[in-house]
Amino acid sequence: MILFERYEKETAKEYAYRVLKDNIMSLELKPGEMLSEMELAEKLNLSRTPIREILMKLKSEHLIDVKPQSGTSVSLIDMRLVEEALFMRFAIEEKILKLACESFPEKLLLELEKNLYAQEILANMEGGETEFHKLDNKFHEILFLGVNKVHVWESILSISTHYNRLRLLTQKTDSKHEVVNQHKNFLQVIKNKDVNKVDEFMNFHKIYSMNSWDYLTQIGSDVCDYFKK
Repeated sequence: MILFERYEKETAKEYAYRVLKDNIMSLELKPGEMLSEMELAEKLNLSRTPIREILMKLKSEHLIDVKPQSGTSVSLIDMRLVEEALFMRFAIEEKILKLACESFPEKLLLELEKNLYAQEILANMEGGETEFHKLDNKFHEILFLGVNKVHVWESILSISTHYNRLRLLTQKTDSKHEVVNQHKNFLQVIKNKDVNKVDEFMNFHKIYSMNSWDYLTQIGSDVCDYFKK
């Protein structure tokens, strides 16, 4: 588990929650990995009571499984939850792109371009999947921010814990260049105000995402044990 620098004014409990969640979402703590309250309390310098409260919060976010007989573990990726997040995300993001075609701040267009430039740098490097994944999420956040729907994006993130872990897995094996190209298409559609192309691009984006992770769930893949049967 990776320990991060503590933010200014961040409480010990807030810090411990952030560290645990980030380690789960980055796959540093792998799906199915067992967790010990005692070890976590020692590493995070907290008593077991707040650690237990943090684990219950993560359980409510479907990131932790707590079973009386077998103990506490990082939740396996549940494809049912992935599909629910996918349905919500693509249904809403299609409308977000159409709104962006009507009006989008120049300042945030520049932020999208800067984000894409950083994505391209990472796409040309070995590794860097976690940072690339963060840039990918930030790109979409900027889209929502540009049409004044950033709280909608936060709601999507809250139900996308399994979906985002799966996306990170695919980005560790698939070409990052294809993701960059799709994001370039999004940006071009917004710049050209070409609302008629939104449905086509979103449909391709959805199909590509689903095809890219299908093989990961198959028996025999290196990560098939990460998935709930």
